[in-house]
Amino acid sequence: MPEFYSKEEAKAIKTGLYAALVIAVVVLLTVFGRHDTAELDNGESYEVNARFGRTDGLLVGDLVRMAGVNIGKVVNAQLDKDFRAILTLDINENVKIPDDSSASIVSSGIMGKKYIEIEPGGSFDFIMPGGEFSYTQDAMVIEELIDRIISIGKANKSENK
Repeated sequence: MPEFYSKEEAKAIKTGLYAALVIAVVVLLTVFGRHDTAELDNGESYEVNARFGRTDGLLVGDLVRMAGVNIGKVVNAQLDKDFRAILTLDINENVKIPDDSSASIVSSGIMGKKYIEIEPGGSFDFIMPGGEFSYTQDAMVIEELIDRIISIGKANKSENK
């Protein structure tokens, strides 16, 4: 740094430049980083449905995974007559899903993107194209989870008095 800055000013300028550099790197990684898109092996796929009470944060185009591997994506979302969300999942034709499997809406990290995780069952019969999951687990809303943790903590605290 030039000599006409005091040590404190030079330190503040360096800190600001480092902070700007870190922000620029984060923005570049976000924009040009790895994009999670469901790429089907050969373009062939089939559709299955899953009903959920709530799908908070899950969007059309989000991934469907099994054992952490992308096997499809959400292609449609609509409401049924009971106000439950019906999601249409486009699944790679090479992946056969046992008919006793469950579909859960989960996120990658606390504030991460939502996706559907399929837990395969043990059945030898498979969900047919146009079929539906028998077992689903709704999305957990982070605010509700925090409220539950606080309530449990308060209950434990009052019991220990």
